Amino acid sequence: MSRWRPPSPGSTAIITREGFERLKAELDHLWHVLRPEVVKALAAAAAEGDRSENAEYTYRKKQLGEIDRRARYLSKRIPSLKVAEGAPGDRSRVFFGARIELENVDTGEIHRYRIVGPDETDAKRGWISIDSPLARAVLKRRVDDEFTAELPGGPAEFAVLAVDYETD
Repeated sequence: MSRWRPPSPGSTAIITREGFERLKAELDHLWHVLRPEVVKALAAAAAEGDRSENAEYTYRKKQLGEIDRRARYLSKRIPSLKVAEGAPGDRSRVFFGARIELENVDTGEIHRYRIVGPDETDAKRGWISIDSPLARAVLKRRVDDEFTAELPGGPAEFAVLAVDYETD
């Protein structure tokens, strides 16, 4: 059996204005604050002598690699992103940036989500990626529409209770 796997599909290159500014601020923080601190600490650890038994040196090298990897990713990703400005023309339907309230028809549970780009998802805040199965299933639906979403735990029936495009 081979180890070949098909490449994973690329994530959608769309983002909200707030998410875009957050990514730019993260890149700026990595380059101008965090990286210089780690380089200085790495130089100090290297000056202590034998690097083969120097845990501080090993840790700082690894930390610098992680910072560089994230900075490289962000510097490639940010120019490819398209910022979605404003609400769509038909505010009664679910599109990117919508805040939605859904009811699980089977259990009666109410869920509140905001559909955002894959770079800004946040489960604690209820922000789901537009690439997620639930977001794909709810796109273009209106209030009182029912739909089935193929979730990792199996199919689930939902009803749209509210659609809103207000910002934080």
